[in-house]
Amino acid sequence: MILPIVAYGDPVLKMEAEEIDDSYPKLKSLISDMFETMYEAKGVGLAAPQIGKSIRLFIVDGAPFADAEGDEPDPRAAGIETFKKVFINPIIEEESGSKWLFQEGCLSIPKIRENVSRHEKLCISYYDENWDFHEENFDGYAARIIQHEYDHLEGILFTDHLNPLKKKLLQKKLQNISSGDISTAYRMKFPNKK
Repeated sequence: MILPIVAYGDPVLKMEAEEIDDSYPKLKSLISDMFETMYEAKGVGLAAPQIGKSIRLFIVDGAPFADAEGDEPDPRAAGIETFKKVFINPIIEEESGSKWLFQEGCLSIPKIRENVSRHEKLCISYYDENWDFHEENFDGYAARIIQHEYDHLEGILFTDHLNPLKKKLLQKKLQNISSGDISTAYRMKFPNKK
């Protein structure tokens, strides 16, 4: 089932999400719905707060991201086409490597893309959809996608990484998104729609 994506301005996007356990109701169905919703919106990641659930869960599939990168190989994209995962109760254990800029967007903040600086590598521990525990290292685009989605669980949006002047310049566009004064190719829920 395709779910509406919560737009910028909804309080759930600014809350720190709660951990869950393996008794969380209909978790497999929720994960399936999240993948369906993400694919419909042509995203590469989706966090539970973006569908109105303040729980520590996000999904990623870097395949569309890798396809969009064009013909020129980029070492940061290596292996991303096989990068489809579910992260439950994740903890970023360490971020390392050089920081690099990349234009990020967000399904909750449509039609805005801005340069965000993030570490090149990370180590993350998490449970998968079968409640198997993992501790893994990721780098490049995979690390960036994870950092972006992980931020959602902390109540942080990519716009929070921008300098004050850039945020001020985007204020009107962000207000329009919050009010539903924008058209998108996917279903959204706007907090301030009249």
